[in-house]
Amino acid sequence: MNRRTFLNTLAASAAGALASSKISVAAPAAPPAAPLKPPLDALPTGKIGSLQVSRMLLGGNLLTHFTHSRDLKYVYNLCAHYNTDDKIMETLALAERHGINTLSMHNPPHPMSVLQKYRQQGGKMQWIICPTAPVLPDMKAYTDMVKQLVDIGCDAIYLWGVHADPLAAQGKADLIAKAVEVAKDAGVPSGVGCHDLNVVSVCEQNKVPCDFYIKTFHHHRYPSGPRPEQLTAPYAEHPGYWCRDPQKTIEVMQNVTKPWIAFKVMAAGAIPPADAFKYVFENGADHSLVGMFDFEIAPDVNIMKSTLANLGPRARAWRS
Repeated sequence: MNRRTFLNTLAASAAGALASSKISVAAPAAPPAAPLKPPLDALPTGKIGSLQVSRMLLGGNLLTHFTHSRDLKYVYNLCAHYNTDDKIMETLALAERHGINTLSMHNPPHPMSVLQKYRQQGGKMQWIICPTAPVLPDMKAYTDMVKQLVDIGCDAIYLWGVHADPLAAQGKADLIAKAVEVAKDAGVPSGVGCHDLNVVSVCEQNKVPCDFYIKTFHHHRYPSGPRPEQLTAPYAEHPGYWCRDPQKTIEVMQNVTKPWIAFKVMAAGAIPPADAFKYVFENGADHSLVGMFDFEIAPDVNIMKSTLANLGPRARAWRS
């Protein structure tokens, strides 16, 4: 055996020993679920029905992976790969620790099961949910879904804007009112959501007895904002993150005495949070629904606290 053969033999032996040692090492056991940490400083709250709701709510679109990413279709898959069930649980705990006590979203089965799991592990986050069941004259499917949601712990219900927009356009205020009454009969605060401002006008004119509104609200001063010709198109052709007429929204909501949760306030990420929060609160919103990844929660909450502490004159009295 010459020197080169001897060294090659040693290297092969060492590699074999290292491989053997790797195979024999057992995988570490998964750590137990960490207890929820005590909350930091609380956010200001307002009352909606019987609930005390933080001025900032956690939006549900990133949790359900239903992102509004314009023509960037890969973002849906990116969000789904990042916001796993474990990451959603972490996000809920982080939001709650920073003073966000309520979330709002629609009710796909799997994300709802994650909310239930979070509750079972001690989470206190309140749920404001919009059922996806159709709103038909017999109200059976909608009533059944509302009852199911309340039975599993839903704290408030609102009529999904996807349903409210066409109902108002078709002059079916009676069905909007029936949907509101279904949730009231189930014993929880009952609201109406919308993208189209006409929904609020129809509800107010017909005295629909809702407890709150969830209405899109943001300015158009962002690069991908709506072009003038798009603002004359039928509302159904608008992306869901648009508030078609911000100034008209300010004017109509100024006379509405029910609490208003503004959503799509950053136009699906196109408007910086400091700009968005100042705009919606100085122009009348009572709460802001904000979609956030886990790493955005702490800075956004700090921006929200600073915004509320240094708010200029409001165009509308606080209604919650």
